[in-house]
Amino acid sequence: MPTFDPFHYPYASRRNVVYAQRGMVATSQPLAAQAGLAVLQRGGNAIDAAIATAAALTVVEPNANGIGGDAFALVWHGGKLHGLNASGPSAAAMSLDVTNALGLTSMPRFGPLPVTVPGAPAAWAALAGKFGRLPLTDSMAAAIELARDGFPVSPMVAFAWQQATRLFCNEFKEPYFRHWFDTFAPERAPLAGEVWRSSGHADTLQGIAESNAENFYRGALAEKIATFVQQAGGQLSVQDLGNYQVDWCKPISVNYRGYDVWEIPPNGHGLVALIALNILKGFDFAERDTVRTHHRQMEAIKLAFADGLAHIADPAYMRVSVAELLSDAYADDRRKLIGSHAALPVAGEPPRGGTVYLSTADIDGNMVSFIQSNYMGFGSGLVVPGTGIALQNRGNNFSLDPAHPNCLAPGKRPYHTIIPGFLTKDGAAVGPFGVMGGFMQPQGHVQMVMNTIDFGLNPQASLDAPRWEWESGRRVNIERSTPEHLFHGLAALGHEVVWSGNRQAFGRGQIIWRNAQGVLCGGTEPRADGAIAGW
Repeated sequence: MPTFDPFHYPYASRRNVVYAQRGMVATSQPLAAQAGLAVLQRGGNAIDAAIATAAALTVVEPNANGIGGDAFALVWHGGKLHGLNASGPSAAAMSLDVTNALGLTSMPRFGPLPVTVPGAPAAWAALAGKFGRLPLTDSMAAAIELARDGFPVSPMVAFAWQQATRLFCNEFKEPYFRHWFDTFAPERAPLAGEVWRSSGHADTLQGIAESNAENFYRGALAEKIATFVQQAGGQLSVQDLGNYQVDWCKPISVNYRGYDVWEIPPNGHGLVALIALNILKGFDFAERDTVRTHHRQMEAIKLAFADGLAHIADPAYMRVSVAELLSDAYADDRRKLIGSHAALPVAGEPPRGGTVYLSTADIDGNMVSFIQSNYMGFGSGLVVPGTGIALQNRGNNFSLDPAHPNCLAPGKRPYHTIIPGFLTKDGAAVGPFGVMGGFMQPQGHVQMVMNTIDFGLNPQASLDAPRWEWESGRRVNIERSTPEHLFHGLAALGHEVVWSGNRQAFGRGQIIWRNAQGVLCGGTEPRADGAIAGW
């Protein structure tokens, strides 16, 4: 093969939307998309394809998700939208007493303390049991093969993998971190095009498939996970794993210009996107690339995040209801705070009353919006020896302030950043959409919805368009491809705008829309190794 640089693209490129009729899978890694499509072609439905794709992504994109992470899904099936919250709680023995004894003022990013119960394997089993046509042994077969036989690492995955390895070489000094290096970088991180395999990962996926995920939560594997975490100084127990159950929940929505935009309710922060859209629907937007449009979007997101960070928690601990935060009266009050210049966000008080994302669809009208993550790339840095299980660090999002609804407590689910989105109109499915990437996700959802509804962009153009990310205060990062007049115009309004060349910072999205004739139209993320597999 000739020598070339897989990251050097000197000429502008354009990706067209993809059409298909019998089925479609859109995700951030081509081999995972093909795994999902193969399941559709073997008689599986969109739910089986989502499981196949999700399991494959734990192998081919381990820098962003894994077996030891969480998952959420919105499933259109039988003419109805169903919500699945497969996020895990903290250990029953994890409390403020533990963090206070260690003198902590905030939850650590890495190590055993932020490890929460992983929900992803339970999500696969629950989806297959409720809506799937195939057993997990069929839908997960491609993932197992990829792990055992190996696969060539794709460019953006290799880039993120190498970045993580450099960070971890500096951060990870304790002996329990050596298993991460043994698994993911025994000599160094793989380069783009190099073949990587993990027999331990394959064995774990095989066991999950054959036991319908029972072995992960009850039995020898569960004991191995809990023992390793406890030996590292964490609190996760066999009982915590054995007691875990997914939550089938009722999705939440707002109507935005005749379309219903759907999200999973808290503890996820899809609510932030809905609060922002509820504020923005009171404005008229004629053009996308204007200073006024961007200013109003940014101010609405800041207000929505102020509310989300103040109020979102495990729903059992929330003091303000979703209905109150999404009321039109509250949106009207918040909208009045958006003036002509950038402001600092303040939470309101309404009247009392490293992630992967994938979309799938099939010929029968089933559609899935699915997202799973370890958080911060590889998660906690703890890898259970010989299993390929990288444990998540979702507990990092807990507050240690006893007065905050999201304060750490035993058996409590933390504020969660991963959110799947779904669009319907007049009770019919339009389709799944999502933009992964930590606190970028609600911001990406708002931008995708407005690109589609307000500005009439097709799915690919909606994803191609330059993005911005509010970071904190008045600071907003914008992509280099953003027109220069927007940079200067926003700065003049008091926004602290910063050019950013970090493609990973602006999320990675997928969209599938379905028209009245049943034709599927998909767009995939240009900032990743994105791919659409259509049939």
